[in-house]
Amino acid sequence: MSQRFGGRFSPVAGAGRALPPRAELPPTPRHPHEGRPKWVTLAATPFLLGAFFQGATGMVTDLAAFGLVASGMWMTREGLVAQAAFEARRIARRPAIPRKLFGGLLAGLGVGLGAAEPGVWAEAGLIGAAGLALHQLTFGADPWRDKGREGIDSFQQDRAQRMIEEAEAHLAQMKDAILRAGDRRLEARVQMFAASVQHLFDRVRDNPGGLASARRYLGVYLLGARDATIRFADLYAQTQDTGARRAYEDFLNDLERDFIARADRLLDGDREALDIEMSVLRERLAREGLTGAATQVAAEDRPALQSQEAQTLDDLLKMPFPGQKTPRD
Repeated sequence: MSQRFGGRFSPVAGAGRALPPRAELPPTPRHPHEGRPKWVTLAATPFLLGAFFQGATGMVTDLAAFGLVASGMWMTREGLVAQAAFEARRIARRPAIPRKLFGGLLAGLGVGLGAAEPGVWAEAGLIGAAGLALHQLTFGADPWRDKGREGIDSFQQDRAQRMIEEAEAHLAQMKDAILRAGDRRLEARVQMFAASVQHLFDRVRDNPGGLASARRYLGVYLLGARDATIRFADLYAQTQDTGARRAYEDFLNDLERDFIARADRLLDGDREALDIEMSVLRERLAREGLTGAATQVAAEDRPALQSQEAQTLDDLLKMPFPGQKTPRD
């Protein structure tokens, strides 16, 4: 008979403590073309390799061409990452910097500079323009408009975004601190906790009005989690204390449950607000005597199927509509 393995490094501890249930978190957004810029950078390596077999002018020109292409592809990849995050969110601002556009300009300039020779500057410019056009066709344009921000208080949205940025800084410090513990499982556990916190970030972005109820989670609780992680990492790196490890994992489990519950309550608050809006509108229609009026008018205009001869679908379709003349008329 098979026996479940359970040890100190098992996902289920020897004492039988099961990990807490976690919400189904959405996967990290990823653009389908995110891997293409590196291939373009590899295609530009002849500029780099051939630069050392030329004179001083040719070497500087080819090195500059490769640097421009590589820089443009790096900026293009950053633009693709920003676009993937923009498309994954229901409410989002357009990126502040059009990274893909600047990446295309740098890449086109690099291709044109690599093709430049004395007396053929016009042809080199055309090659650079063609490179820019191909870049735009391959990677597309940057988002130029905000999405889903109609009817949302921009001041409240800005406050929420500033709080989220500060909270993301606390999370980054937690991830850096746990590296000092030298334990891959603890690093993965902190990554899972960060994913749950990102779930709350998304809820606050979609509903900036819930910032008041989530402020303590984004500030005080995450700050305390960061400080606890720093102290635990320093202690565990020196002592390898299993009791401290168990207490830290329990602390993360409890805190993670609280963050997931807060995110769910923000979602429930949106549902309650929708129910209130619909109930208020129904009461107003009832006071004005309009409840069911449209349904009643539609029922009066609809012809009644009372013919005894209408036994088939063809007979039903032959029935006259109100105001329609029949051949006998």
